[in-house]
Amino acid sequence: MTAHLPDVGRLPAAVLRPATANVFETTVEQLATAIRLGVFVHGEQLPPERELSERLGVSRNTLRDAIAALRDTGLVTTRRGRGGGTVVTYVTPEPGSSSTTSSVSARRGAALADALDFRRIVEPGAAWLAARQQLAGDQRAWLVASAAEVWEAADTGAHRIADSRFHLVVATLSGSPMLIESVTRAQAALGEMLGAIPVLPRNITHSCEQHDAVVAAILEGDADAARAGMEEHCDATSALLRGLLG
Repeated sequence: MTAHLPDVGRLPAAVLRPATANVFETTVEQLATAIRLGVFVHGEQLPPERELSERLGVSRNTLRDAIAALRDTGLVTTRRGRGGGTVVTYVTPEPGSSSTTSSVSARRGAALADALDFRRIVEPGAAWLAARQQLAGDQRAWLVASAAEVWEAADTGAHRIADSRFHLVVATLSGSPMLIESVTRAQAALGEMLGAIPVLPRNITHSCEQHDAVVAAILEGDADAARAGMEEHCDATSALLRGLLG
């Protein structure tokens, strides 16, 4: 059976989900994670309050309080008056900067292994399931374009955002809300860890080539090859992180 797939380009609709507990804190977490993973990029205006509050299943007052918290941490700014709105101001920090290393200080040893093992399970599964879907032409084009954006990223910050978006697109095309949620968590942890190691141009090239192999397998409907390609991709990144972070 073919799962219902979200509209092309609708990463916010796929990644954001109704809060079921601790609604204020969960709303802040979801919006902040979406911004850091490039679901909403620097300079982009957040969706209207009504749309966001419905998507997150919270009141407008809760949403406004959450957005105020994002403003206080510099992730967004709000313009008042006609034509105003909340705009993303987050720029991906350079790898190795103090803002990227502080959050990963405890993710070493068993915590590092757990995060990498979690990713090794969920992301290949998402690729496998995406390859089993009957993808429409615009969905196939979206996947190809998301991989191309990683190749074309102008700097390391843009590359990190494009890379996260590619993996979220694969998860979205799987059609599984639980997998989308899991891949979002995996990418959030991965982004923290990658921010603590140097950028290696050779690894970026290799990573992009592996993305292309996964894309080709998904478009061909070869689920086993898509899973194997994503496993190889996860293993390459894990080897770097285990070696450089311990």
